[in-house]
Amino acid sequence: MAQPTKWHERWLARLPADRLIMRLLLESFHEHRWKYLAAAGAMVLVATATAATAWMMGQIIDALSTPDNRGRVMAVGAGVALVFAFRGVAMYVQAVLMARAGNRIVAQKQMQIYHRMLGQGVAFFNSNASSDLLLKVTQSAQSARAIIDTIVAGFIRDLLTLIGLIAVMVYQQPVLSLVSLVVAPIVVYGVQRILRLVQDVMQQEMAGLGEIIRVVQETSLGARVVKAFGLETSMANRMEAAVRQVEDRNNRIVQLQSATMPLLDVVAGLAIASIVVLSAVDLFGRAPGTAGQLMSFVTAFLMSYEPAMRLSKMRVVIESNMVGVRMMYELLDTKQTMLESPDAVPLVVGPGAVELSDVCFAYGDNEQVLRSVNMAFQPGKTTALVGPSGGGKSTLLNLLLRLYDPTEGNVLIDGQDIKAATFSSLRANIAFVGQDTFLFAGTVMDNLLLAREGATQDEAIAAAKVAHAHEFIEKLAQGYDTVIGENGSFLSGGQRQRLSIARAVLRQAPILLLDEATSALDSHSEVLVRDALESITRGVTTIVIAHRLSTVMNADEICYLENGQIVERGKIDDLLTTGGKFKQLYDVQFKGK
Repeated sequence: MAQPTKWHERWLARLPADRLIMRLLLESFHEHRWKYLAAAGAMVLVATATAATAWMMGQIIDALSTPDNRGRVMAVGAGVALVFAFRGVAMYVQAVLMARAGNRIVAQKQMQIYHRMLGQGVAFFNSNASSDLLLKVTQSAQSARAIIDTIVAGFIRDLLTLIGLIAVMVYQQPVLSLVSLVVAPIVVYGVQRILRLVQDVMQQEMAGLGEIIRVVQETSLGARVVKAFGLETSMANRMEAAVRQVEDRNNRIVQLQSATMPLLDVVAGLAIASIVVLSAVDLFGRAPGTAGQLMSFVTAFLMSYEPAMRLSKMRVVIESNMVGVRMMYELLDTKQTMLESPDAVPLVVGPGAVELSDVCFAYGDNEQVLRSVNMAFQPGKTTALVGPSGGGKSTLLNLLLRLYDPTEGNVLIDGQDIKAATFSSLRANIAFVGQDTFLFAGTVMDNLLLAREGATQDEAIAAAKVAHAHEFIEKLAQGYDTVIGENGSFLSGGQRQRLSIARAVLRQAPILLLDEATSALDSHSEVLVRDALESITRGVTTIVIAHRLSTVMNADEICYLENGQIVERGKIDDLLTTGGKFKQLYDVQFKGK
């Protein structure tokens, strides 16, 4: 399965947010429990100190009303300083521990997502846009952290702070506290109304972010096409539409998240006004209390505004980040398209005999590309695959690399089914050069040394000489230390191809796969590389795909593939003598010469 099925996506979308949140917490808390417990302890101290601050305000007023009692004034002053210092230290400890745990969770989730991607087969990447994957790796992990931080801070610091302040309010003015808390249901109702709109807006914003990344990638990778076809205006319009969509969604989210603020301000204003009026009236035969008690009550009420506001917005913040978390688990729960056998063993390669036994293959539900192919590639010999495009030649190489598994049949190397071999041992014994060369950002030497772990620079230079790449590398600004840009953008197509061939030489594998390896070379370079390949393929099982027959004239055997089947095979002289498909192709390319 290349990607989540529609059923899987619908199931994830319907899965209650609380279950996904619980899964996220259980996965993240265990390893970082000591940091979070210590941070929680610091939050308890912050909540206690905040409540103590409100209580101290009453002591300050009462102490200032009796200035002659210097001892009490000094004690209250020292107490205030101590409470604020205590609160500041606790807030610092909480912030540092939460940041460290949160940053670690982001890093772990990003690596977890990336490892999951690495475990997927090529079919997965064919079915998922790179911009969508990039968004999931970056944004989803940040969303996971935001939810955890919001829950921990909300349920410990803000909730305890609010409880402590309410306790001070009740202790100082129980009747006025009852009046002020009557308005709480109004706030809850308003927040719930806002919450229903947040998730849809966030999903639309994620789609807009994905489009922005996609446009930038296409502009970067397809710069020549964009310029050649004058597509600047079209690309700019796409980007403007995507940016405007994200801008609109962000504005909408800010409006929704901020809607709780005026709601609380209005309610708080009405409550304070009511308290001021009622404080001058005897309620139920109870006196309003001392000035210190009233000040302590009002202070606690005003200080409760901030934690109450954060708590009221907590669910909104969680819902706004749930889209990213769902995206993350959608990727993590995607069934892997290519799995190593649980009891896989290292491949033991001898002479390098490759065999296909009744191999059939189709991409997804499409028409079969290979149909009951039976073929043995002679060890240490070169076999050329020729024929029209779409005949299954590149697919056959993909099966040998186990980028895909046959839908039927087996692929064998020295009599061992490659499904039973470890990925590392299989690919360590195969070198590959494709027609679409890919180079990593970095220096020339960096790209060469990736071919084989433990390879030396001297070996890399020797491989470059074999591939006739050494000469042009030496002419670069920093030679082998020259940075070649993304996918070798600073090099010509022929230079990139020769570096790719040099990597294959350096790999020193007993099996060599060449898919149009000289397609990007000029005639002079092609002759040089062809001579180099002739020398390095001696004693190596080589399978080469070529559309230009001039590159495979010295092959030990030629196979003509058409419509997923081997139509003809044999030595070139025999194929030319008997006539047939290959002879027709030969006559077309060489004009009967």
